[in-house]
Amino acid sequence: MRDERTPQDLAADNLAAGGTELRYLSRSQLPSAASALLDAGSRLALVACHEDDDDFRIVYSFVGITPSLRADLSVSVPKNDAWIPSLAEISLSAGNFEREIRDLYGIVPRNHPQPHRLVRHGHWPRGWYPMLRANAVVPEFEPDVESFPFVPVEGPGVYEIAVGPIHAGIIEPGHFRFSVVGETIVRMEARQWYLHRGVEKVFEGKTAAEGVLLAEQISGDTAIGHSLAFVMAVEQAGGIEVSEPDRLLRALLLELERLYNHVTDLGSLANDVGFGIIDAHAQGLREQLMRINKSVTGHRLLRGALSVGGTRVTALPAAAELARVSAAVAELVGITLGHAIVRGRFTGTARLSRAQALTIGTLGYVARASGIASDARLEHPFVNLGEVFHVVTEEGGDVLARYTVRARELEVSTAVVLDLLPRLRGHTGTAFSVNPTSTGTGLALVEAWRGTTTHRVELAADGTLSRVKIVDPSFLNWPAVPQALSETIVPDFPLANKSFNLSYAGNDL
Repeated sequence: MRDERTPQDLAADNLAAGGTELRYLSRSQLPSAASALLDAGSRLALVACHEDDDDFRIVYSFVGITPSLRADLSVSVPKNDAWIPSLAEISLSAGNFEREIRDLYGIVPRNHPQPHRLVRHGHWPRGWYPMLRANAVVPEFEPDVESFPFVPVEGPGVYEIAVGPIHAGIIEPGHFRFSVVGETIVRMEARQWYLHRGVEKVFEGKTAAEGVLLAEQISGDTAIGHSLAFVMAVEQAGGIEVSEPDRLLRALLLELERLYNHVTDLGSLANDVGFGIIDAHAQGLREQLMRINKSVTGHRLLRGALSVGGTRVTALPAAAELARVSAAVAELVGITLGHAIVRGRFTGTARLSRAQALTIGTLGYVARASGIASDARLEHPFVNLGEVFHVVTEEGGDVLARYTVRARELEVSTAVVLDLLPRLRGHTGTAFSVNPTSTGTGLALVEAWRGTTTHRVELAADGTLSRVKIVDPSFLNWPAVPQALSETIVPDFPLANKSFNLSYAGNDL
């Protein structure tokens, strides 16, 4: 059912429900309005394109640590004159969002400094944009006619190493091109989007309940992070209240997801420098945490617990068991960092400076390891986590800093869970799901284990999903990897890459 209400109607409803301020701008007004928000301390969380009947509507969602820094800038452009002024010169992340919109909708970011394909590889048909309503049928693909070449690096002793896009094991495809002198990386270029799955398109027309099942599968290791951002966005759009006990349960699930993922990577990072015995013990602890997950929700990846308007678990985890696992992890961390060779390999490797991290717009533990105290649990809380919660930062920006942040965050997450359990008083949740029945817009930010995950939802008149825009932190963090790898040696690439551990699936929507 097509939504017949005007954007102004939606904006009024959104503000009445305590949502984000929505400003309607012309194309000429956009750059100055965006610059003012960025200068005031906002960051660009996402850019969402909407295909309306006669126009394209592009929404730029800015967020900050205070309500005054949170705003949606909406620009409508006619379909027969589909272009927007590029913001790439003032925001690197804006530049990538613009390239994504160009590839999916055909809207040209005018004066973009890098006007190349991003999502659509060169063999995708020219003039075919997959998010358009008219392009539901996939045409025959063409020979590669539009791929832009990797930048050649020339000079005495320079050679290239190509890695991927197909990798050993079960990780998804990504291509890395190294320009190397000796063992030292002079330049690295990364190229993803080999598996564009059309996830945002699949959401369209679904009910909110159906959307939860899809959100859980956006990136398998972030089932809670993505589904929580989705249900919170729907709840804001539909004006749906969630009880505090259920919100406490959501916080608990979010930390359980953080625990098993951090343990996994603490072991893997040790393994990447040859300390395999640590990895063996860490993966054993991961298995224990995943068994706890299954006892809590019935699923090792914590699926099935979240619904629009509620949260329901089978049982609460045992505090003593979680405390024991956390103590065992702390012991492994001590052994790892106490090993001179391991610590030497971690120290100074793949350094991302604070200035680089800020310019790129990094999130999560990548940003926090470069001294940026950014965390949605602090900046956009959905429940009070108590005095035991605090944001962990390190200043080094190297593998050691990213490892240390993860280890310290695991301690904080354990403390948060142990504090939440008595506050829950045995509450296992509310077993119901609400389907919205009217139009609305919602934006939610959740500190998933990799970093802030953002979902923006628009509901049609019958409450179904007319548009869902998703930003996994990996989309904003991938550009940091080539920067950090400059002057790193090739043998340290697996170690450096694992210290970022970005999602291909979350990036290649």
